[in-house]
Amino acid sequence: MSLAGSAAVVTGAGSGIGREIALRFAGAGARVAVCDVNAAAADATVATIRAAAGEAVAILMDVTDEDAVNEGVDRAAEAFGRIDTMVSNAGIQIVHPLEDFPYEEFRRVVDIHLGGAFLLTKACIRHMYPRKSGSLIYMGSVHSHEASPLKSAYVSAKHGILGLARVMAKEGAKHGVRSNVICPGFVKTPLVEKQIPEQARDLGIPEADVVSRIMLGNTVDGEFTSMADVAELALFLAGFSSNALTGQSITASHGWHMG
Repeated sequence: MSLAGSAAVVTGAGSGIGREIALRFAGAGARVAVCDVNAAAADATVATIRAAAGEAVAILMDVTDEDAVNEGVDRAAEAFGRIDTMVSNAGIQIVHPLEDFPYEEFRRVVDIHLGGAFLLTKACIRHMYPRKSGSLIYMGSVHSHEASPLKSAYVSAKHGILGLARVMAKEGAKHGVRSNVICPGFVKTPLVEKQIPEQARDLGIPEADVVSRIMLGNTVDGEFTSMADVAELALFLAGFSSNALTGQSITASHGWHMG
């Protein structure tokens, strides 16, 4: 699928899934605004894209800062002349039993995932609506549909993203803007690798059991979802050209969640 001539804004694109999506979009011809709170990581992704003859700009962005989001999106629009695709991917993970979950940490997780998605959407549609075209892509999770112990903040935020995306499917339709959610299963990123010892500690089980039982126990084949799998789904949603596919959540989880 070609994205030639289009422009995309991807948050959390300095590493992990966001980086993979940015590279895949650039390989399909999109110009990519690589947004991340880590400037060096964003620069490294841009360097990789440019080394492959792609076009990209690095944008330092804290997605919980409305001014930073607005300025970053406006900078991307100025650089590329348009914004066709938004990928709201920035996120963190903090796990605790609810009775031990500090409220400031709960709020931080929700602010980055859900608040950041809201601010990014608001900034991007200002550029999409006048063009009567655009694709809003949100990074959900199997936890947009299923709950897991220790993850009250993350599960709450990912459920909220479903609601936001569905509202935007209805509000965006008359402006030619589609809205969908990618819901990956466990992808072996630094975010997931960080959870393994944390969950082993809080659940009182070996780390190997966290992987085999908690993370992969409900899959059909005991396999992690790959970053490439998620990037291909993002490419498909970015290139899908009608409102036939909007307001949907698409799960890539090796059967971890079936819905």
